[in-house]
Amino acid sequence: MEKKRNPWAWIPTLYMAEALPYVAVMTISTIMYKRLGISNTDIALYTGWLYLPWVIKPFWSPFVDLMKTKRWWTVTMQFVIAVGFACIAFSLPTSFFFQMSLAAFWLVAFTSATHDIAADGYYMHALDDHEQSLYVGIRSTFYRIATVAGQGLLVILAGFLEDSTGDIPLAWAVTFGIMSAMFVLLSLYHGFVLSKPLSDKPVQGVTVRTIAREFFETFRTFFTKKNALIAILFMLLYRLPEAQLVKLINPFMLDPIDKGGLGLTTGEVGFVYGTVGIVGLTIGGILGGIAASQGGLKRWLWPMVCAITLPDLVYVYLSYAQPESLSIVNVCIFIEQFGYGFGFTAYMLYLIYFSEGEHKTAHYAMCTGFMALGMMLPGMMAGWLQESIGYRHFFVWTIVCCVATFAVCAFLKIDPEFGKKK
Repeated sequence: MEKKRNPWAWIPTLYMAEALPYVAVMTISTIMYKRLGISNTDIALYTGWLYLPWVIKPFWSPFVDLMKTKRWWTVTMQFVIAVGFACIAFSLPTSFFFQMSLAAFWLVAFTSATHDIAADGYYMHALDDHEQSLYVGIRSTFYRIATVAGQGLLVILAGFLEDSTGDIPLAWAVTFGIMSAMFVLLSLYHGFVLSKPLSDKPVQGVTVRTIAREFFETFRTFFTKKNALIAILFMLLYRLPEAQLVKLINPFMLDPIDKGGLGLTTGEVGFVYGTVGIVGLTIGGILGGIAASQGGLKRWLWPMVCAITLPDLVYVYLSYAQPESLSIVNVCIFIEQFGYGFGFTAYMLYLIYFSEGEHKTAHYAMCTGFMALGMMLPGMMAGWLQESIGYRHFFVWTIVCCVATFAVCAFLKIDPEFGKKK
């Protein structure tokens, strides 16, 4: 008989482990490279390419489905991520740090993308439909908490080390060394705490032919699902404003006032995200999960769509007002993170909804691959666009992009009962 553990014992840590490598590759890297003197254009372009592993991960998701268990992949990938973070730490004090650290970030990105496939698959195997809906808010919240903590607490640490040592490369090397140690511990913890669902098992008698057949069958069944085109457009466009915004938030906060930024220090940026940002995110995510589990995704879709646009409005205000008060900045970040926490719940829950059925692990990986593509392409051009038109016009542009988000949601078809408590 399967020994089922309390989901609270593993969901928070599992999704923090899923988020931290992603935020390190996509967000912390932008702060670090900004502090190391790389231009906004290069930061957005090269870190934008790092989305690629998440875009193409559906091509190897059938292998994760067929070989070993989701539990095994999850624990093993966490250890490899620890190795990748260690490589970044050792590369930073060198004269060719940019090339070396980018190569190490690629290792973390590919490993993290594989970990996402396994962790999301494990989530669906370990919980029933109602539990998946109930805990999606908790899952999203801890994912976002790790995101905010990464660009909050870890950046505070890096800022403190910058100030105390006067050596920026060393400060960031120590920070990534600590992240490496964290993932060694996470791998050990999950190796102990994750239960072994009866449905989480490798396919017996795997051959090249069965892998090829499974691979093509997975893609065929995904693209022939009902309303597949609208679903794909939703995955690509729901986060279109965020895809551009996220690449320039930290450069905007770090750039001086005369360049259109807020002129904050590394430590201040970390403090803002590591305090009120976490509170806003937590409240938004938990309320989103509770709302969806009580009323269903269809009922709460539009309030969540409105919530996901709040960050764009916040940064339009900040770019025009350029407030000197850190308290005002904190209030704005609280609103931003609350909007993300509440609005992102609809996105993640719809991906689960669309993935239901046979091959749900691989189909969910394909959904997140389209999500990554929707983040990658707009994000790569964001730095060039901002340097061409300035921060104010750039943030106004993200408001214009919200039209695409609203438009695609108008065509979604969702079962009114999906997500409700039964």
